[in-house]
Amino acid sequence: MSPAALAALHGLTDSSARPGLLDYVRRLWGHRHFISEFARAKSTTKYSGARLGGLWHVMTPLLNAAVYYLIFGLLIGTSRGVPDFIPFLVTGVFIFTFTQSSVLSGVRAVSGNLSLIRALHFPRAALPIALTLVQLRQLLVSMLVLLAIVLAMGQVPQWSWLLAVPVLAIQSLFNTGLALIVARLGSTITDLAQLMPFVLRTWMYASGVMYSIAHMAAHAPAAVRTLLDLNPAAIYIDLMRFALIDSFTAAQLPPHVWAIALAWALTAAVGGFVYFWMAEERYGRD
Repeated sequence: MSPAALAALHGLTDSSARPGLLDYVRRLWGHRHFISEFARAKSTTKYSGARLGGLWHVMTPLLNAAVYYLIFGLLIGTSRGVPDFIPFLVTGVFIFTFTQSSVLSGVRAVSGNLSLIRALHFPRAALPIALTLVQLRQLLVSMLVLLAIVLAMGQVPQWSWLLAVPVLAIQSLFNTGLALIVARLGSTITDLAQLMPFVLRTWMYASGVMYSIAHMAAHAPAAVRTLLDLNPAAIYIDLMRFALIDSFTAAQLPPHVWAIALAWALTAAVGGFVYFWMAEERYGRD
């Protein structure tokens, strides 16, 4: 008998075969503790070789914000016409860094963990999900620094600050979907990890991190303004600014902004999950 016929006779199945979508979700839920511990281990070891250790979680976006303030705020003058520019800038940097880091870690989620994938049997979606969780944990630490900066710049705690919770929840869902998409792409396109920083840098410049989109695009064609308003990174940044900064009002938000933010998150999360699942049996074999 052939090996396949012999396996079928004894009720054996291919352990690497792709399960059904609902069964895959159940298996993923069953590995939730693995996801949590993997994320904790990655977070602990990320800066283990640096003298300042975990402080780099906060210092990296702060240093980026300082550079952007020098170049864009002082030299180019994008701070003109933007009240509370420092909280405006730091909020943009911290929130975009969350998405940026999730994508950069996601693109290597499969290709960077091949030994683990080939040694253990678990839903491969656990890897990009865990790496996004790492970035979320780092952001939550950074949020304490962001709130301190906002307070130091004269902002007073308001009930609107509670909106930061749903904003981060929606953005986390969106980032997870993106991480799943680029994890599958990165598993076969080996040069994607080298290309992605350039893509993300372009995305950052189009997301109003260092300037007000409303001011810079005031005379742009209507189609361009619409595309900028629908940019998910800009939407999450603006929602966080609206939550934390008094001078950033609802008038500066695009129409139906919460609905658009949720639509982006659900589309990315569901679409990314299904897209990743469809190649489940190929991870570690290509």
